[in-house]
Amino acid sequence: MMGPAHSLSGAAAWLGVGAAAAAAGHTMPWPVLLVGALICAGAALAPDLDHKSATISRAFGPISRGLCEIVDKLSYAVYKATRKQGDPRRSGGHRTLTHTWLWAVLIGAGASALAISGGRWAVLALLFVHMVLAIEGLLWRAARGSSSDVLVWLLAATSAWILAGVLDKPGNGSDWLFTEPGQEYLWLGLPIVLGALVHDLGDALTVSGCPVLWPIPIGRRRWYPVGPPKALRFRAGSWIELKVLMPVFMLLGGAGGAAALNFI
Repeated sequence: MMGPAHSLSGAAAWLGVGAAAAAAGHTMPWPVLLVGALICAGAALAPDLDHKSATISRAFGPISRGLCEIVDKLSYAVYKATRKQGDPRRSGGHRTLTHTWLWAVLIGAGASALAISGGRWAVLALLFVHMVLAIEGLLWRAARGSSSDVLVWLLAATSAWILAGVLDKPGNGSDWLFTEPGQEYLWLGLPIVLGALVHDLGDALTVSGCPVLWPIPIGRRRWYPVGPPKALRFRAGSWIELKVLMPVFMLLGGAGGAAALNFI
């Protein structure tokens, strides 16, 4: 999938979680619903950090470009070290390590640990990074081009500061789900895990599939490209993604948000 579809699916997924929580009698505070949806929309772009042309690899200038090269080399090294006889030879690390459930869990756990150990500035950093990605993904037409980068960063920084201030207020969700002292913002890792997994599932629908189950071996392959039957797959950026899936994600997200806020 392309970036906009990934971001929309991430936001819709978190709004769906909010709807499920409301149905179970544990309605999310609206700031958690909003912030979680934005983080999930941004996190749904993150697995493509192994590809130099991806939105996340361009979003933070030289920093993200350099990190992309490191992640690509790391992913390729892990692929070569763990491939089985049935896994094909390849020349790069795209759609390998960062497109697995294990990577999603580790990144989410790391974000949660950073949030509870690093204090307010760590929370602001996490919010800023994911706000930039959410803006790039959801408002991709307006955010295209290097000339808009500074404006995106300023908007993301302002949004992160405001949203952190809202969450900090009693009852607004800094301690949502994890209520013990010192566990504020521990939940921030959850939309990050969900966003990464939604990205992987989206890529599994495309022609190449996605090795989301690694390191679990399937037959003679450890990097098995999970996906539906080939007749049901599509190419990234095709009309099915743009004309069918993206409108569906919008409708599901809207319905999920309304249910999460008890409007329906």
